[in-house]
Amino acid sequence: MSVLWFVGLGLAGPQEIPPRVRQLTAEAGAVFAEEYTSRVSPGTMDALEREVGRPIVRVDRSALEAEGLVREALHHHAQVVLLVAGDPFVATTHVALRVAAESWGHEWRYVPGATVATAVPGFLGLQQYRFGRTVSIPFPEPNFTPRSPRDAIGRNRSAGLHTLVLLDLRPDLDRYLTANEALRILIEQDASFPPPLFPPEQPVAVAARVGRDDAAGWFGPIEALSRADFGPPLHALVVPALPLHFEEAAALVRFRLPEDRRSRPASPA
Repeated sequence: MSVLWFVGLGLAGPQEIPPRVRQLTAEAGAVFAEEYTSRVSPGTMDALEREVGRPIVRVDRSALEAEGLVREALHHHAQVVLLVAGDPFVATTHVALRVAAESWGHEWRYVPGATVATAVPGFLGLQQYRFGRTVSIPFPEPNFTPRSPRDAIGRNRSAGLHTLVLLDLRPDLDRYLTANEALRILIEQDASFPPPLFPPEQPVAVAARVGRDDAAGWFGPIEALSRADFGPPLHALVVPALPLHFEEAAALVRFRLPEDRRSRPASPA
C-alpha cells in the first residue's frame, strides 16, 4: 500500500514553501505538479526542482483525470506527491483522484495551502461568511459565452451574498483571462439578458496577484474598472452584496478608484 500526498503550494513564491513540503518533494518516489486549476508564482516549480535535486513531472488535466499515470506511480513507489497551486481540494478533480486512490487500495495525505477562496476576500477586507457560491468565467469562444456565471451572481446578490468570480486560465498556452475581459463579458451579457445586473455604476472589486509582494486591489464602478490596467495575472473579481457592512466599506476605501486616476492600483502599505 502506497501513499498519495496532495500538497498545496499556496499563492506565493518558492521562499514561502514550508520545509515539510520540501522534504516530501525530495524524498518521494515520484513527484507530479499541475497548474491548470491555478498557477504558482513564475519560477516556483523550477526553483523547487533545483533545490530538491530531482525532476518534477508537470501534468495536465487530461493526465490526472485519466488517472493511469498516478496509478502506475503508486504501484511502483511507496510515496507519491502531487503539487498543486493554492489548495488541492478546491478542485473536484483532485477529490476524485483521492477517491480513486482509495479504491486502488492506497492511502492519501493532505497538506493544505492558501487559496484564493479565502485570500481574495481577506485581502479586500470582505467578510467570509457573506460569500455565496463561487463562479468561474471561461474564455469566450464562438457561439459559447455561458450566462450561468451571471445567473449565479444574481442569485447570490438576491440572497445578500458576495460573489467570488474566478477567471479562466490556460498556462500551457500562456493565456489568462483578465479582469477587464471578464467585466466586459458581464457588461455585454447585461444588454442581452434582462433584468440588468451590471449598470455602469455597479460597484465591483478586482484583486490581482494575491499572495505576492506586488498584490494590488481596485474597487469602483464596473464601467470604469473594465477600462483599468490591472497588470500581470492572476486576477479575480468580487461582485459585492449591497449594502456593505460598515467594516467592509471601511476596508475597501483604500482600493477605491481616485476620480482623477481611475486605473491607479491600491497596494498594501
